[in-house]
Amino acid sequence: MNDSERRLALGNFLRDLRASVSPLDVGLLPGNRRRTRGLRREEVAGIANIGLSWYTRLEQGRDIRPSVGVLESLASALKLTPNERRHLFLLAGESLPPQSTIIEEKLSPSIQDMLNELHPNPAYVIGKKWDFLAWNEAADAVFMIHRVSPPHDYNLMWRQFTDSIWKEGSEDWESVSRRMIAEFRTARARYLNDDSFDKLIEDLKRTSDDFTRMWQYHEVPVSLDGYKKLLHPTFGVIEFEHVTLQFPNEPDQRMMIYMPHPATKSRLEHWFTDASGQA
Repeated sequence: MNDSERRLALGNFLRDLRASVSPLDVGLLPGNRRRTRGLRREEVAGIANIGLSWYTRLEQGRDIRPSVGVLESLASALKLTPNERRHLFLLAGESLPPQSTIIEEKLSPSIQDMLNELHPNPAYVIGKKWDFLAWNEAADAVFMIHRVSPPHDYNLMWRQFTDSIWKEGSEDWESVSRRMIAEFRTARARYLNDDSFDKLIEDLKRTSDDFTRMWQYHEVPVSLDGYKKLLHPTFGVIEFEHVTLQFPNEPDQRMMIYMPHPATKSRLEHWFTDASGQA
């Protein structure tokens, strides 16, 4: 996409967004004679505190470049989701600025329902700082998520570097850990001013020599998906194909799904059947 095409795409995107926002969503009365679906251009310009003529040219795909501040104002005025905000910055040719802090992360109840439906395939959701946000029974059995691990009880990165069972049970712990750190750096860069990230990193450095050593590498992130072989204290050797899914409206939240190989799936199913019979 060249600059001209990108500007036209940005204008079309803004028009579609404007049409999708109800006046009531931004505190305006709809009015009986409103012919425009959604918001008018002058309403968006007024809410975003930018000039109407300038905003009109932006929607028309003219050769102007909005600043980061203007883009943030438009994102706020149009009530953009995190993914829409990312796309807005991409079309405007600007890098997405880091967030100041991580707000409380919430999941729809339907996500937990989805995790439960995936059983006996282990699956869990991690958040922006790699905290476990939700999981199913199979994931708890395989990864022992319920076990507290102070001071970061439900953090995946903390478990990877401080839990001996996680380290001893991974066939290629060193390689996986280095790839995890590369991805974790990318997540951290989006929240440079968040103190909780700093606290986690400092605790990891203080607790794990391996983390301190690997944190210095600055490697390029690569996918963590693919074949996984684990040595589990209960199930023995278990094998999975691992895939990662992102939520469109919350790209920093991810669902990790482990699809067991046939022998592993049979072992898990028998264990859950026996556990259920003993309950």
